[in-house]
Amino acid sequence: MIHAFPCGTLPLDFVGTLRARRRAAPTEKLATPDQLDAWFVEAGMLDAAPGADETDLAIAMDLRESIYSLVVARLDGEPLPPRAVAEVNKHAAGLPVTLRLHTDGATRTGSVAQGLAALARETVEIIGGDEAALLRECARPECTQVYLDRSRGHRREWCAMRTCGNRVKAATYRARQHSGAAS
Repeated sequence: MIHAFPCGTLPLDFVGTLRARRRAAPTEKLATPDQLDAWFVEAGMLDAAPGADETDLAIAMDLRESIYSLVVARLDGEPLPPRAVAEVNKHAAGLPVTLRLHTDGATRTGSVAQGLAALARETVEIIGGDEAALLRECARPECTQVYLDRSRGHRREWCAMRTCGNRVKAATYRARQHSGAAS
């Protein structure tokens, strides 16, 4: 697997394909059409690579940034950017992924546009619904991953405990040990 899915919410995991957004040079996890294909398969949205090309990649990145703009607006309590709303709505109106039942199971097939339509529809549900109040950004300063805080008490701090949570806790522990040794 080349992609991570810490959020449990595909549109937010999709936003996370541009890692460490605040850095001068963020890490792009969708640098090629093949990486976009891999994302759809690894996410479980499609059973086979949709065969993305450079145009599909540019469209996907545009949608990703529109979703991120909407999330940031919700996080900041700002009005939703009209361009991002229009972009997400345009994709949400697209055809769904094709599901087919077979005697030995089911398959999910589709194009990049169909995969993006599914992401856009789920974004509409999140941003336009009650779950928007659960949007959070990871508390690790280097991470910009966003997630829905569905924890009891809504006090989750990190996109994923096994990565960011462990890093923050380990750094805090080292700092305590260092300051204790300096005393």
